[in-house]
Amino acid sequence: MFDAILAAEPTIRLVAFLGVLAAMALWEVAAPRRRREIPRVVRWTNNLALVVLDTAILRLTFPILAVGLAVLAEERGWGLFNNVDVPVWVAVVVSMLLLDLAIYLQHVMFHAVPGLWRLHRMHHADLDFDATTGLRFHPVEILISMGIKLAVVAALGPPAIAVLLFEVILNATALFNHANINLPRPVDRILRWIVVTPDMHRVHHSIDPRETNSNFGFNLPWWDRLLGTYVAQPVQGHTEMVIGIEQFRTSRDLWLDRMLIQPLRGPASGGVLDARSHEVRSSPISSKQIQLGKDQGDQRQ
Repeated sequence: MFDAILAAEPTIRLVAFLGVLAAMALWEVAAPRRRREIPRVVRWTNNLALVVLDTAILRLTFPILAVGLAVLAEERGWGLFNNVDVPVWVAVVVSMLLLDLAIYLQHVMFHAVPGLWRLHRMHHADLDFDATTGLRFHPVEILISMGIKLAVVAALGPPAIAVLLFEVILNATALFNHANINLPRPVDRILRWIVVTPDMHRVHHSIDPRETNSNFGFNLPWWDRLLGTYVAQPVQGHTEMVIGIEQFRTSRDLWLDRMLIQPLRGPASGGVLDARSHEVRSSPISSKQIQLGKDQGDQRQ
């Protein structure tokens, strides 16, 4: 049965992705958490075009991806779990936990290393926060991330089914925790002990560097709590907080061509090494100030 599931990997991943994306889009319309500031047609067309570009580049660059490498590692005896005698269910569970920890650490690294932050900040420069924000990553970041993931898979030697489950769940939770959905507060308080919720992850997309450099988890919330990077709520509250980073605030910056050249523009401020990441703002920038700056920037285009 596992062989049949692995053979259908592309179909499984595509169906899961489209299903979750559609569900989140409908939920956002029915029960939004925040008022939408930018027309969907601007953000969605460019964010989804970026996903198509990322996927094409990834497939053309790597002859084998994570699930395929897990199968190859099992055949050739590579990695930890292909050389220790443990029950399959233990290997699956531990592999998924370690893969998630690797994603967390990678995310911290992309905030801490200035060159990597230049790539990753494109994800943070979205001016609104919804499910498509979870798809907005620079192609070079996608390639580096896949290289890291392949190295982890080769070292762990996880069961291929564990890698497939992890990939599907990670993609689904990335769409979920970026969604602009209004979860009841009691539900959010309980759920964020099990999975990263939209309210928990939205803090990570605050313009305040102290909040930007917190809540790094995409799937499991435990690493942030255990390693001291957890911030429960944004200082300005979820409906008033400003999304994005200070450098790129015009609607023109949301276009695909601008996103692709963004790593080359401006200083690499806003990452973990930015001194402001360790200070609470004495006078947080307001939504009104940001909107004024955005409108003036649009007029200069």
